[in-house]
Amino acid sequence: MRKPAERFDPEKTFTAANEQFEKKEYEQARASFLEVKNRDLTKKYAPLAQLKIADSYVKEEEPELAVAEYRKFLEAYPDHQYASYAQYQIAMVYFDQIEGSERGYGGAAKALEEFEKLKTLYPRNPYKDVVDLKMEKCRNTIAEYEYLVGKFYYKKDSYNAALGRFEGLLKKYPDYKGEPEVLFYSAMSYKSLGQKEKAAEYLSRLVEKYPNNKLSGSAKKEISALKK
Repeated sequence: MRKPAERFDPEKTFTAANEQFEKKEYEQARASFLEVKNRDLTKKYAPLAQLKIADSYVKEEEPELAVAEYRKFLEAYPDHQYASYAQYQIAMVYFDQIEGSERGYGGAAKALEEFEKLKTLYPRNPYKDVVDLKMEKCRNTIAEYEYLVGKFYYKKDSYNAALGRFEGLLKKYPDYKGEPEVLFYSAMSYKSLGQKEKAAEYLSRLVEKYPNNKLSGSAKKEISALKK
């Protein structure tokens, strides 16, 4: 007599896959998780297996593959209890790419977009305490990049291009920590373009808002020179 085929046990296979995962045997673990995902008729372990596949790519520092797998989870299980976790992980993959303003701009922009999506889709997510701080870092990184690009144009005497960056920055990121520098170089750009009133306006904003900043003294001298 033929022995009857052994019935697939999703819990047992998932547990074994988890053990492989903990041992950092990620490729083997993925194969087992994939089997759970495809064969779990109860659908209790399939979503968790999909998440673990994504997590394994994070561990292996394969960000694009990780994001793709988290997105698969969200498409298949948008109302799952771990949906907010998947969305948070996508944001964190991009957040972890931030290494300073020049290199981190792309990661910061994507992370900010994904954090905003997290807050909109899952307002009761368990990461609320840290998300706002991480979003602030993203905004500062993007703003710093915009400032550096503006400063680059300023040094090249491309004052209109510089002002495009500076004014966009001031409008979109009013809490940027480097605002005094942005105000000062905006004023200098206007001065170079012969627009003395606009230059004075930005210098006055700098002096009034940041009286103790190191640039405030230079701003006062510039205002006096413009009045002559």
